[in-house]
Amino acid sequence: MFSKWKYLFYIHDSIYAIKKQIKNERRKQNLSEKNIKLVIAEKPSVAQSIAKVIGADKREDGYLEGNGYIVSLCVGHLVELASPEFYDEKYEKWRYEDLPILPSEWNYQIAEATRKQFGILKKLMEREDVTGLVEATDAGREGELIFRLVYDQAKCKKPFERLWISSMEDQAISDGFSHLKNGRKYDDLYRAALCRERADWIVGMNATRLFSTLYGQTLNVGRVMTPTLAMIAQREQEIREFVPKPYYTVTAAAGGVVYTWKDEKSGGTRISDPEKAKQIAEKAKRYPLVLQNVEKKKKQKEAPLLYDLTELQRDASARFGYSAKQTLNLMQSLYETHKVLTYPRTDSRYLTKDIVPTLKERLDAVSIGPYKALAQQAKRSPLNGKLSFVNDAKVSDHHAIIPTEQYVQLSALSNEERRIYDLVVRRFLAVLLPPCVYEETVIQASIEKECFTARGKRMVEKGWQEAYEDNRYDEEDEAKEEVREQNLPLLEAGMKIGQPKISLREGKTKPPARFTEGTLLSAMENPVRYMENRDSSLVKTIGEAGGLGTVATRADIIEKLFRSFLMEKKGNEIYLTSKARQLLKLVPADLKKPELTASWEMQLNDIAKGKKRRDVFMKEIRSYTVELIDEIKTEEGTFRHDNLTNKKCPNCGKRLLAVNGKNAKLLVCQDRECGYRETVSRTTNARCPVCHKRMEMIGKGEDATFVCACGHKERMTKFQERRKKEGGGVTKRDVAAYMKKQKKEAEEPVNNAFAAALKGIKL
Repeated sequence: MFSKWKYLFYIHDSIYAIKKQIKNERRKQNLSEKNIKLVIAEKPSVAQSIAKVIGADKREDGYLEGNGYIVSLCVGHLVELASPEFYDEKYEKWRYEDLPILPSEWNYQIAEATRKQFGILKKLMEREDVTGLVEATDAGREGELIFRLVYDQAKCKKPFERLWISSMEDQAISDGFSHLKNGRKYDDLYRAALCRERADWIVGMNATRLFSTLYGQTLNVGRVMTPTLAMIAQREQEIREFVPKPYYTVTAAAGGVVYTWKDEKSGGTRISDPEKAKQIAEKAKRYPLVLQNVEKKKKQKEAPLLYDLTELQRDASARFGYSAKQTLNLMQSLYETHKVLTYPRTDSRYLTKDIVPTLKERLDAVSIGPYKALAQQAKRSPLNGKLSFVNDAKVSDHHAIIPTEQYVQLSALSNEERRIYDLVVRRFLAVLLPPCVYEETVIQASIEKECFTARGKRMVEKGWQEAYEDNRYDEEDEAKEEVREQNLPLLEAGMKIGQPKISLREGKTKPPARFTEGTLLSAMENPVRYMENRDSSLVKTIGEAGGLGTVATRADIIEKLFRSFLMEKKGNEIYLTSKARQLLKLVPADLKKPELTASWEMQLNDIAKGKKRRDVFMKEIRSYTVELIDEIKTEEGTFRHDNLTNKKCPNCGKRLLAVNGKNAKLLVCQDRECGYRETVSRTTNARCPVCHKRMEMIGKGEDATFVCACGHKERMTKFQERRKKEGGGVTKRDVAAYMKKQKKEAEEPVNNAFAAALKGIKL
């Protein structure tokens, strides 16, 4: 009996233990299900890449979920600064007497176009099973601002971590999630981003409204845009005021070598006095040429540094004619979609030490097609020794642009993407190859006490130059030399050559070249030449601040200047419009100086590093704005349209303005509220069959006509027939798609960055 009860108790205890175990397992499962992390990216392509790596594969409305994660996105700036009328209805109408507008408390609003996505993010943040967030927006100041504004506007209090990566390949994302950083570590970066946004709003909003009310025309003013225009104006003035000066060179050709006269004191080869040049030439005709010294030296040259965004944009502009914005967009695609290049918005041309162990894998990834032999050669170089392009101190947020460890399918890239990828890969291979070694020969000769010189170069080892089939770096260096390189025969000191052939040539000094997008980027990056105050501390400041704007914003600034019709293009050269020239006459001198934006960027960097308080900076900005508005109010000036046409706007009846867009000629209504615009003609990619230059398209649809500067004209139907015969394969569908694209571009907003904030105003 006892044993029976004992057995029953044993069964009961066993069942109880099993039930308890099941209950514990369920509790653990419920806890894990409630421990979900919400990952917020900036763009759809980035969100999809992250979701794939972390296993969030269940698609929902506005997000992906799975494996303990929810992945959603911001679609750019979901939250933006409130417009002035949000603070007071009276600001809806622009009035002179209401300025300056200086909010005591800052308000934000949800962008109408993205209100739905913000609602989705807010609901996801409020879900009980979401215990924390991962900030996966772009690793930089603006990316920080995008996430934090959404986080704060949603009144979220849950902890968040920061994903800080420079590559979108799977391994980089996986490693990034394994080493998430405390989100609060970047609080100062967020404060700097807020200060930048609010300072631009205060100064730009007030200056733009004041100029517009004073002169009855929307005149956009900004701390980066206006100094950029001022630099172009200064260059145009230098060109106008330039007076060509004649100069003369004397050369002596003997034994297959051309010797150039050289001043023994200055080393220059140009002679300004025509009489002196004539005397030297006459004397040289009467005497033999004697070789005084033949010096041979072995020299080596290192490869150019890796690309940052500005250097890449410069090269793409010079080689392919790509705009800065186009290059950035192509880089973004190669980074986000194809994942074959690292983060593009970088201002560094160096790598950090932690990247060095990955160099071999990156070389493996590019060991295809035209790069295979070069990559194999680079692998034989020491990849763990002292490398000139590795310097942690010269990398701030992101290292230089290099290939990722992701294998590339060249066939998957567009022609434009392939060109950008090629530039980056060849530069990457170049820095890993040995130096270029060459033997330089310098010959010093004389003709009756007059000094002549000749130079030659013999390649010993091509080294990194093997990465460049066209040897363009040699050409660039050679163009800077007054004494050109040439192939030299075997020559020795003391040799005498009788009766060399003497040539006297006249040349003229050339004016400075007009800005192209590439050279304008360079000037924005280093505007010291355009500074009135060359104080060493200011020069150092502007160097450390990175010039006008940032590496991430310069392309957009240039595009905005074109869209605002303040700049126009003729060929590849940039010209100011009448609107810009008049605006520069009205703007206070301080707003036109690079020193202002350099000072701002330096202070913003200090805020990001915790060295300066944001309230101190904003107090200074408010005081500056009040002084600026007072100064503008006391100025006297006029603004008139000199591009008015007799054609009237079909919407409001006002006369239209003839303007040159970046790639089109347009008619635009002078009334900003009306906003009517029509395209008169547009530069296309269609090539003239006569001179092969790009043709303009005038008119619309089937009635369109292609016109070339050489005089060739061609109707759309004839163009289609010719292209079909030539094998161009242009179908009606192709033309329709092209016309749709042209129409979409023509309907893009005319105004600049302030347009969104200033919409709905009534003058």
